[in-house]
Amino acid sequence: MAKYTKDDIVARAAELASMIADTEEVDFFKRAEAHIHENPKVKTLISDIKGLQKQAVNLQHYGKPEALKKVEDKIASIEAELDAIPVVQEFKQSQLEVNELLQLIASTISNTVTDEIITSTGGDLLSGETGASIQNGGSCDNGYDHEH
Repeated sequence: MAKYTKDDIVARAAELASMIADTEEVDFFKRAEAHIHENPKVKTLISDIKGLQKQAVNLQHYGKPEALKKVEDKIASIEAELDAIPVVQEFKQSQLEVNELLQLIASTISNTVTDEIITSTGGDLLSGETGASIQNGGSCDNGYDHEH
């Protein structure tokens, strides 16, 4: 009989989320985001991009490819200017670090669950086969035993 319910696991996940929210990576992200919102140049450039994006949608809708290309080039130019601002670089770096932390947690959970299944069924961790697959002569594409 299983020891834990979905509710138990969701409660633990909420605890884990609270721990993640209290890491250096998330703290760095919050500070970087605050710096972005305080920076008038960043605000102006983002506002300009949004306005140009609306124009681009209209130009695309009305089938004006030459004008659309000019607007898209202008958006790319402003995005490059935005990316060159240190607080924006800091923010993007902080996003990367938080994402890496979340990916690490997800893969750790996934790998640990897989290893637990393999081990608990008497399988082989090195080959990645569960006990059921070993007892049935190895893994097959269609699930039927074949004579080798």
